[in-house]
Amino acid sequence: MQTSILAQLAAAAPAGAPPAWITYMPFVAMALIFWFLILRPQMKQQKAHKAKLSALKKGDEVLTGGGLVGRIVRVDDNYADVELAQGVKVKALKSTIVDVIPPAGSKPAND
Repeated sequence: MQTSILAQLAAAAPAGAPPAWITYMPFVAMALIFWFLILRPQMKQQKAHKAKLSALKKGDEVLTGGGLVGRIVRVDDNYADVELAQGVKVKALKSTIVDVIPPAGSKPAND
């Protein structure tokens, strides 16, 4: 009885291998999923951050990567002078500025 089952399985097996494009289909699908779920959102976020940094101007309140909050005093191509307290100014790389804090009188985003 076992030989007849093996003979039936051998007869039911396909004659040739599947086409190459079907073999590579899971890899293409994984690459597309990786692109749309990870790479594309990250590129959009980097583009928004770059636009935010290029729009920095004197008087903006910013948060640096080190967690310091201050007001922009002067901006050039690569650096920004940030006043942390009255008379305390530091020179920071523009790329280390994480966020621009909206003015206190502005309406919250969830209202």
